[in-house]
Amino acid sequence: MAYVRVEEHGDVALVRVDRPPANALDADLLHEARAVADELTASGPGAVVLTGREGFFSAGVDLKVVPTLDADGQRTMVDGVNRLAAAWYSFPRPVVCAVNGHAIAGGMIIALCGDYRVGSTQGKLGLTELRAGVPYPAVPLAIVRTELSPRAARVLALRAHLVDPDEALALGLVDELAAPEDVLQRALVVAGEMAELPAKAYWDTKRELRGEAIGLITRVLDEGDPLLDSWLEGGDRNAGAALLGGGLWDFPRT
Repeated sequence: MAYVRVEEHGDVALVRVDRPPANALDADLLHEARAVADELTASGPGAVVLTGREGFFSAGVDLKVVPTLDADGQRTMVDGVNRLAAAWYSFPRPVVCAVNGHAIAGGMIIALCGDYRVGSTQGKLGLTELRAGVPYPAVPLAIVRTELSPRAARVLALRAHLVDPDEALALGLVDELAAPEDVLQRALVVAGEMAELPAKAYWDTKRELRGEAIGLITRVLDEGDPLLDSWLEGGDRNAGAALLGGGLWDFPRT
């Protein structure tokens, strides 16, 4: 695979995403990352750690690609994000996200799929979809509503701004912070601990916690996202880019 690599660390599978410069999501990366989720679901590691490239967990959908797509292409892109998020959100074993830098819009949604999130003391995080002037797709919205408190969801979704790591921790975007050089190792430690938990009981508990959201997500994937036409009609040709890419690049690129 071009952008996604899997490494074995004992009973933990480490999934590294590396698409320079910012791990922006395009059709190929969406396909690869979902294929890896499906493969690991079948192979059944004790736990999984998801991480990005240096400085970037993911900055969201590729802003250069989406504006070139027609309406059907943009629907396909959003469907790809929906299906990738659904695959990791319903992964039957522990998923720990090593949020090693910027996590914006669609990238932040993927981070929220983790059962535990170790964030970096450097980087910007946020849910900036509203800046497109269009609704959230159904799967990201279901994850936001389930994973964040009502206050955090309100503040992050309706202000549509980027926050620093301390505020991200306070709002529940991440569960703990570590120095950039320590994020991955800390995530591997947590994942190793969680891998020791009984597999069937873990999935049963996770499914109970997320059951309502997973049920909604399953219906969306089977029947289609009812909000897709709304956001295409509500924005201009660049709406898809702003929707999941956020359009807020006020941080250093690496």
